[in-house]
Amino acid sequence: VQLQASGGGMVQTGGSLRLSCRASGDFFRLYHSAWFRQAPGKEREFVSAISRSGTTTYYSDSVKGRFTISKDNAKNTAYLQMSSLKPEDTAVYYCAANRVRTSTSADGYGFWGKGTQVTVSS
Repeated sequence: VQLQASGGGMVQTGGSLRLSCRASGDFFRLYHSAWFRQAPGKEREFVSAISRSGTTTYYSDSVKGRFTISKDNAKNTAYLQMSSLKPEDTAVYYCAANRVRTSTSADGYGFWGKGTQVTVSS
């Protein structure tokens, strides 16, 4: 599967953005999806994950309560709704997918999209 992330941009503190991750092909419903992010000089970190059916979700403590992950299998797209954004959310955001299980580790995903930049100004 090929993934294409979009929706990044520049917002002020407290603002919102919705990232989209569109998958090629017709079998996205078989894939678990996740979002990771990487800030300059830092390692890639887990943000959120969702099961293939969309019924189970996971969040890092740093985004819990502010971000919402969802998945529309009919549209072959996963989303990350980000609210109450903070300057520390500034990073390149990557979507990822696999068919085995949801994971909070980047090593658990075999398919990655190119990142989309999110910049939150103070």
